[in-house]
Amino acid sequence: MIIGGVALLAGVSGGAAVFVGKDRLMSAAGGGYGLECSDVNLVTIRKQDHVWVRKYIKTEPTDGMTRVKTALRVAQAVYAAQKPDLVQVVVLDENGPTLRSDIRGRAIGADVVYIPHPDKAVPGLDDKTYTARYYDGKASENGLFFGERIELPLDEIAMISNAFKDPEDCVDPVAVGSTKNGEKGKETKAAGAHGAAPAAEGEAAPAKEAAPAKEGAGADVVAEAPAEEPPAEGGKTH
Repeated sequence: MIIGGVALLAGVSGGAAVFVGKDRLMSAAGGGYGLECSDVNLVTIRKQDHVWVRKYIKTEPTDGMTRVKTALRVAQAVYAAQKPDLVQVVVLDENGPTLRSDIRGRAIGADVVYIPHPDKAVPGLDDKTYTARYYDGKASENGLFFGERIELPLDEIAMISNAFKDPEDCVDPVAVGSTKNGEKGKETKAAGAHGAAPAAEGEAAPAKEAAPAKEGAGADVVAEAPAEEPPAEGGKTH
């Protein structure tokens, strides 16, 4: 009876472990494209006829798997736009550091490297298509991550990446700010143009009324009467 109970407990534990593993993989593949993100910094490295792109992004507080999904999605979007030989995406917390000298260690919530063609990569690099690491804990108030550091297996990374149909990049806050400033400038010019029209009409009417007061002046003189010019130097007028 005791041996049977131990065997049953071992079987249930093994079954639960397998179930949790499959559930994790299913949620990783079908849990969406990650979160919206914003650009922090972009570094392009050219070395030995190869182009490497390293991109720093930040997201709102979330779990480690969501950060990895976001990084994988952005890596694919960067490759689709620029076709570099290597793409690295580093995920930071929205309250984390922004200076490159401070972005290291636990400031990095997730880190993904994507090498589309490992056979063409620089010798000495890992020949894997993907590598992905993350801290499973959430970020603190100062943007540092805690918890266990996990490295995803290649098959799980491939399952997540293959689920992306139309990967989207992060939002560039500089470009968004320029667009908003441009729209404000257009609105200001439009408002100024609408406000100046009535004033011009109001100034034109007295000029036409004042012209007939001169004796012997005809309609042609009224139409060709020049507008009053500002005084020249020395107080003289033309």
